[in-house]
Amino acid sequence: MKFLDLAKVYIRSGSGGGGCVSFRREKFVEHGGPDGGDGGRGGDVWAEAVDGLNTLIDFRYQQHFFAKNGVPGMGRQRSGADGDDIVLRVPAGTEILDEDEETVIADLTEVGQRVLLAQGGNGGWGNLRFKSATNQAPRRANPGQEGVERTIWLRLKLIADVGLLGLPNAGKSTFLAATSNARPKIADYPFTTLHPNLGVVGVDNVEFVIADIPGLIEGAHEGRGLGDMFLGHVERCAVLLHLVDGTAEDVAEDYRVIIGELEAYGGALADKPRITALNKIDALTDAEIAEKSSALRAASGGGVMLISGVAGTGLTEALRALRSQIDAGRLRMRAGMAEAAPWRP
Repeated sequence: MKFLDLAKVYIRSGSGGGGCVSFRREKFVEHGGPDGGDGGRGGDVWAEAVDGLNTLIDFRYQQHFFAKNGVPGMGRQRSGADGDDIVLRVPAGTEILDEDEETVIADLTEVGQRVLLAQGGNGGWGNLRFKSATNQAPRRANPGQEGVERTIWLRLKLIADVGLLGLPNAGKSTFLAATSNARPKIADYPFTTLHPNLGVVGVDNVEFVIADIPGLIEGAHEGRGLGDMFLGHVERCAVLLHLVDGTAEDVAEDYRVIIGELEAYGGALADKPRITALNKIDALTDAEIAEKSSALRAASGGGVMLISGVAGTGLTEALRALRSQIDAGRLRMRAGMAEAAPWRP
């Protein structure tokens, strides 16, 4: 399934059915009178976050969603049927934006959340509604109210607990593959990752979700490389893991490039808790490790973890450090890992 995180859709709620002008004409009925029924109400357009989806690819093949119109009223005081609603089923984490792509209409972060996007028009009144002591044979009825038509944008921001950051070939996909069952594409050339990947990792009987996004380069906020279009997927993360390629010539400069792109992106992304790790230490000598970790520590102003996704060095310690930064409410017990209490008769 292809990954798509932005889609433009056109929606329209149903129009209400018109009211009916009708009079009783039964045989042997002395006093007739108006008996026109009301029109049915137009259908609404809803958006609902559902489980089992992690892409907006369905909205590439269908962009128009129109609810049904209400049925007009009929004689013998019969009201028209209401129009059927239509529901846009989206992944959890989808933002719904107005046509300007800036105004947020709703943010569906949990499965089951629903929001009304366009309300259906009310049905018109039949002439029975206008009967009075001074107007016993009204010949008027209301038309149904028009539906609402609008254009909206759907923008998906994956819900993960940890986000991976780094330059291309920093080892993000290797880290994800080494710590989870995810199988992202791994190769020895830049921009191997073209879309975000999610993986569930476990440590000390708890699980959390890690998001791997395509690598950033200098000038990504200006559209260079793949740009910063995927940074939105780590906005919801509790903590960021910044991987720096230990085989790079200037690890401090690589660190500053990513931090500069986070600050240029704006929002609270640059202020999120962040753990810095020097990756690929299996390819370095002890002297190189000491030199580069010292330079990276000076650039970051904090501690630096030493890891290797290929050799598995320091991965458990890194996962424990990430876990300590994640809110307790986000952590999930690993299925089957918690020790069950002994059975007693």
